[in-house]
Amino acid sequence: MDFDYTNDEQAFRKEVQDFLKENLSDKTKSDANFMGNWLKNVREKRWVGFSWPKEVGGGDGNIMQQVILKEEMAKAKAPPLGTCMMGLAWVGPGIIQYGTEEQKQRFIPDILDSKYQWCTGYSEPNVGSDLASLQCKAVREGDFYTINGTKIWTSLAPFATWISMLVRTDNFGSSDAKHEGITALLVKLDTPGIEVKPIENMAGSKVFAQIFFDNVKVPVENRLGDEGKGWAVTISSLANERSSIGEVTAMYEKLDTLKALVAQISRNGQPASKDSKVRRTIGIFEAKIEAMRLNGLRYLTRQIKGEPLSSETSVNKLHRAELEVAMGDFALEVLGPAGLQLNGQEGNIDQGHWASDALGWPNVVIGGGTPNIQKNIIGERILGLPKD
Repeated sequence: MDFDYTNDEQAFRKEVQDFLKENLSDKTKSDANFMGNWLKNVREKRWVGFSWPKEVGGGDGNIMQQVILKEEMAKAKAPPLGTCMMGLAWVGPGIIQYGTEEQKQRFIPDILDSKYQWCTGYSEPNVGSDLASLQCKAVREGDFYTINGTKIWTSLAPFATWISMLVRTDNFGSSDAKHEGITALLVKLDTPGIEVKPIENMAGSKVFAQIFFDNVKVPVENRLGDEGKGWAVTISSLANERSSIGEVTAMYEKLDTLKALVAQISRNGQPASKDSKVRRTIGIFEAKIEAMRLNGLRYLTRQIKGEPLSSETSVNKLHRAELEVAMGDFALEVLGPAGLQLNGQEGNIDQGHWASDALGWPNVVIGGGTPNIQKNIIGERILGLPKD
């Protein structure tokens, strides 16, 4: 495997580094308009949606440029390249691949400009990760679909303006080829008949919600892809999601925070970072994250060859889910009684960061498909084992 960079790639790395020096200095950070200026500047560089085609406003960046951009942004601990997280991760790519020209012109600029948040309506009560069993119904009536049903565990729904959702338009109640008859719709959340009920997690945050649809009218022009072919849109979207969720850079940042914590905490009269058990556990975490990075290079090699990613992205998704829980539990163990204190409570050491993180584990463990679903995908589609 060739790990050397070409002259053009090195030049691009220098361009990113120079930009960061100019736009991420102590002076720029102290500006009250820092975040607004940051989003404006990275948008002008076409680094928001960097891999997207130029004709939709993206940067048309190649795979290696994307890697370099992410690496340098992570090293500098830079703010995100755009704040429409789900829009950039998988809704936007879905619209680019399956959307009409009108849909691209309507939605893509707003995603790139961080105008609002998107959420995705997949899971339902009594369905969970068995996505093909969804029962939220949409009946076409002329130029509209009428939606009835509910979605649950919908990430970012309390803050979102639009939802990209799956509904059943055919094959009601049949277990044969149940992925058929599913349709993807783009729905504005202030449409009459929609009720969003936030779900509070153990740490007190409200990232998820249950959404109820009562005779909700959605124009047919808001359908993404062909009627009854929403499963293809979903597979593409979830591959993007699992790939983005598995970002190794975020895990290395989390490990750095954990290292700083154990250096701050005292154990047996010395920093916990000198304790052999603590050091061994940190080493295990680092080895697993490095394994994720090396596994990610396999994905990168396939992408460079022009091969699409599919089931293999579930491997890093599964690893990250396990690591998130293990690192959170370990941090609470090191903190001791202080680890039970949330932000604002007396006795917390880290403003309750690790307590909130550990209690909010469903955000990363359930999102994109639960661990048992990832294991089924790996077993059936990669290892060729019999279906569950």
